[in-house]
Amino acid sequence: MTDGPALSRAQARRIALVAQGFRDPRHAVPTMRTFNRTLARTAVLQIDSVNVLQRAHYMPLFSRMGPYDTDLLRRASEQRPRLIVEYWAHVAAFMPVELWPHMRHRMRSFEESGGFEWEAVRHNPELVDTVLAQVEERGPATARDLDDGLPRRKDHWGWNWSSTKKVLEHLFASGRLAVAGRNTAFERLYDLPERVIPREHLDAPEPTVEAASVELLRRAAVAHGVGTEFDLRDYFRMRPELTKPALATLVESGELLPVRIEGRSHQGYLHRDAALPRRVHARALLSPFDPLMWRRERTERLFDFHYRIEIYVPEPDRVHGYYVLPFLLGDRIVGRVDLKADRRAGVLRVPGAFAEPGAPEETAHELAAELRDLASWLDLADIEVGPRGDLAGQLAVAVKAGPGA
Repeated sequence: MTDGPALSRAQARRIALVAQGFRDPRHAVPTMRTFNRTLARTAVLQIDSVNVLQRAHYMPLFSRMGPYDTDLLRRASEQRPRLIVEYWAHVAAFMPVELWPHMRHRMRSFEESGGFEWEAVRHNPELVDTVLAQVEERGPATARDLDDGLPRRKDHWGWNWSSTKKVLEHLFASGRLAVAGRNTAFERLYDLPERVIPREHLDAPEPTVEAASVELLRRAAVAHGVGTEFDLRDYFRMRPELTKPALATLVESGELLPVRIEGRSHQGYLHRDAALPRRVHARALLSPFDPLMWRRERTERLFDFHYRIEIYVPEPDRVHGYYVLPFLLGDRIVGRVDLKADRRAGVLRVPGAFAEPGAPEETAHELAAELRDLASWLDLADIEVGPRGDLAGQLAVAVKAGPGA
């Protein structure tokens, strides 16, 4: 039995959207202040190598701010003083740099027993010292740099990593190295933490595991607005034994309020500062790696929207397409589109477009407007809509009609 006042599904949905920044105004020219406000909403930006449309960490910012200069993200992650840094915050993700001390307990756990790269460390202890010495001497370096440019086999993304790459990954996960940036091939540039993390955060006293867990869960709750323990725990991929006492602390302090959420069988928690508007006028394309989409079960319960990323599904078995983005309109997900940036031809390709049940009449018109913004942001001159999907015909007409039609 869940406790607290009841929230309808629509109320919980609007709370979640506002918490994630979908009520914030879009500015004609987003600034670093706009970037900081948006990052405060999402807390983290997931990183992924898929570049069919745009890399994953750029898209949530576009979804909330509209077309923006991607140099804002580069400046925040690479220029001093850094505002964000890469770490295993959700999965590989940019997180606010001030969270570095709060991740030290996680770093220690990697130090003591890392992932599959741990065997390379155990069997090559001398390589750890060699790699650290090389990085210290030469500065930011990729695994390929340290392997003297030897090509890496391509038959598997990780299990056949060189021993150097495995050691670098272990040192990064354990906090003995940090990521200074990425090169044009999207490879990590590893460097010493003291050359990446501002001293005020690198030298900050380490909080207790309990205090760090409370802070991570607090940020997850702010980013969610409302959610279950499973939702909040997943945001920073926290362990249950750390989440439960942190949750109790936040409830006891009054920061989290127990609520019942329509359609959710588990206890819900509402952040005390979460806004509950009567309506939300959002319009956004959502990356598969958007924080709003991370927990598919939550998305399905709140939006009545079932989503499956089909990148790894054989083409004949795909239902909607290779790289499909949900389309948010108002406070509902009303459709989805398969998208591809054909950079050579200068075309945003839309192989398929699909409406959700009950999608409003203006869906195609609003989606066309959002696609025009996306194409402009990606510096693509044209949009070509393919024939697949029940929304494709209307969308093609709306795109051809142009803005203001």
